[in-house]
Amino acid sequence: MLFGFIDRTTSASPLRAALDASARRTREIADRVTKAGLQNGDGFSLEAQGAPASTTANPVNVEDDMVALADEQLRYLATSRLLEKTYQSLRSAIKGGGV
Repeated sequence: MLFGFIDRTTSASPLRAALDASARRTREIADRVTKAGLQNGDGFSLEAQGAPASTTANPVNVEDDMVALADEQLRYLATSRLLEKTYQSLRSAIKGGGV
């Protein structure tokens, strides 16, 4: 009876999906920045002696990635606050707490 009630009455599902996407993008950006600081791109592997240092075909611009990371943090915060307000209004409607 209540299946899909929240999806039909609120925008909670798209907001949750946006939070998941933002968290995924944040991890991807952080991974690129971390690997840019390491010469071989992976902190757990060692380069073979005598082998030339590997260069990445797609160089990372750390400054652009840090700006993108700050942007993602702002988007995540705004989306989480919207989701919080959505849940609060749903709780208020269920409790019958009219203004």
